[in-house]
Amino acid sequence: MKEAPSAQASPLPAPSAAPSEWKRPDVLRTIAEGTAAATGDAFFRSLARHAAQALGARYAFVAETLSALESRSLAYWEGADFGEGFSYRFPGTPCQRVAAGYVCAITAGLQAGFPEDRWLTEIGAVSYVGVPLLNAAGKPIGHLAVLHTEPMEPADEDIAILKIFAARACAELERKQADEQLAKANEDVHRLNGEREALLEVNRAIGHHLNRDELFAALAGCLQKVVPTDRFGIELHVDGGKLQGHILSPQRAKAPPPQVTVLPADGTACDWVHRNREWYVVPSREVLRERFPVTFRVMEQEGMESLCALPLVTGLSSPGELFFMASAKNAYDHLSRSLMDQVASAVAVALDDCLAHEEVRRLRDQLAAENAYLQEEIRSEHNFDEIVGNSPALLAVLRNIDQVAPTDSTVLISGETGTGKELIARAIHDRSSRKGRPLVKVNCGAISAGLVESELFGHMKGSFTGALANRDGRFKVADGGTIFLDEVGELPLDTQVKLLRVLQEQEFEPIGSNKSVEVDVRIIAATNRDLRAAVAEGKFRSDLFYRLSVFPLQVPCLRDRAGDVPLLVAFFQQKLAKKFGKPERKVSDETMARLASYAWPGNIRELQNVIERAVVLSTGALLEIAPDFAPGQGSPDATSAADSLEEVERRHIEAVLRRANWTIEGERGAAKILNMNPSTLRSRMVNLDIKRPA
Repeated sequence: MKEAPSAQASPLPAPSAAPSEWKRPDVLRTIAEGTAAATGDAFFRSLARHAAQALGARYAFVAETLSALESRSLAYWEGADFGEGFSYRFPGTPCQRVAAGYVCAITAGLQAGFPEDRWLTEIGAVSYVGVPLLNAAGKPIGHLAVLHTEPMEPADEDIAILKIFAARACAELERKQADEQLAKANEDVHRLNGEREALLEVNRAIGHHLNRDELFAALAGCLQKVVPTDRFGIELHVDGGKLQGHILSPQRAKAPPPQVTVLPADGTACDWVHRNREWYVVPSREVLRERFPVTFRVMEQEGMESLCALPLVTGLSSPGELFFMASAKNAYDHLSRSLMDQVASAVAVALDDCLAHEEVRRLRDQLAAENAYLQEEIRSEHNFDEIVGNSPALLAVLRNIDQVAPTDSTVLISGETGTGKELIARAIHDRSSRKGRPLVKVNCGAISAGLVESELFGHMKGSFTGALANRDGRFKVADGGTIFLDEVGELPLDTQVKLLRVLQEQEFEPIGSNKSVEVDVRIIAATNRDLRAAVAEGKFRSDLFYRLSVFPLQVPCLRDRAGDVPLLVAFFQQKLAKKFGKPERKVSDETMARLASYAWPGNIRELQNVIERAVVLSTGALLEIAPDFAPGQGSPDATSAADSLEEVERRHIEAVLRRANWTIEGERGAAKILNMNPSTLRSRMVNLDIKRPA
């Protein structure tokens, strides 16, 4: 009976006559005295033992019915002591009829009647008596069975006595079942209370964190009391088919979070959970080897065996997955589904709030950065109230500014480095109808080639490595105003194509987007290069050149407006003296002559640097020019006809580089002295073939 046979039981054999040598003990007295003081499990053990002794048999057991086909023993006497408990299936055993509610007595030939019950053969059972345990409704809930290795023939009186004690056993069994149900109910109540407390603790721990790292640390600290875990994490889905993992060990809940890991989503259990929005529990990582190889490798590297992953769902969105890993197998087989569903829901809401606040902070910071940029532009040291000078060349430019400013025509400002092209652009903007909107400056030569397009037109989150959020480009910031493209000749050819489209159609597509953005922007471009020559060399698009040069303006170099030098010297000294808290000093005729006779290859920017240095170094009543300033060397009269403008510029840049010990960046670098962007200086060094001596 210990093994469940596959075939149905054979019909019960007819009882055979008992041998004359079998003697019946006093059944009633034996059982009554043996079970009088026992209750519960002790009663079942006592009943099995004394029922066997009362009938002179070797074996007896009391069993509880589990289903229509299965039972388990409550007590088993095997002649000299109690045996181990067991469970068995009814078909093919003599207990099948008893379990149906009938008394069954087989005096001999037991094994022949039930050949499929191998347990009968193992114990050598020959005879059998079985009595059902019937409740008040007449339903069998168990049975009492007595077996012997020799024939036995119980009288009707014996069967009646067994039925009496079976009734008492039924009452004890009902009480036992009621106690078990009550204990289970109490256990369920205790479990539910524990789950409720755990959920409240989770909500208290994570409800007020709007910083991602703080939220994850709080989760790691509270969830270790709810879920057995050696590794805890949240996977967030980012553009490009990637998972961004934030992993914490509970033991390190208050430590700084580890670096974020990024994995391909394909081949991971979390990606399956994300797509199906269902739980996924793994008792052993071997289950993952073929189906989710990425997750398998991660767990193998970490020494983890069990995995539980849950989707984090809020409304229609599912930003990520919550997962737990344990080094032991089968760690998550008995998790409370209701509790974990509520935990996942609470985490999803907290994470959604956290990510929403991150986006708000990002937009706020972006707005602040754009505002700071515009304010800085407004406060720029080149934001003069007036353009200084009264030379004929400068006055001609100013007349052109007055003509073109009220229109929306595109302007191309040409001129050498340091002639004040940005100041001209500001003058055009300030005299236009767009002066209430920003003038946004872009130094095309100072931006690396790979980022020019993103800087101008913006990008979408995930469009390239490092694009962690959407970003508006300078054209979007300048909408309704003016954009000043300084050093436009440095733009890559592929970016020139997009710029041409903006000029023609007033729209563009950010990187990673297939939607056009319409803008209303006036374009003012500036260059110190010969764009016509660049077009001839194939380095600049001819169609873009003609679009940009609708209204060309040529800014005169300082040597062509030498009469403006005294005015500029006075202007710069007044401004810089106030900036540095220095007194204004007189400029001797000799010093002014030295300044006027210089060719100024760096133009107004170079003049400003020379005056700034003089303001800082001067201590007496007169403005003192630095001793290394060489008048006449750069004078047009002193420069040989063979010397081109580029040669003059080369010599000047080389002189500054030598003075700065060939350092380009920093407070004492050549770029600072020349008031140039380091990238612009490097570009000029390449164009002029300036190299540091070996």
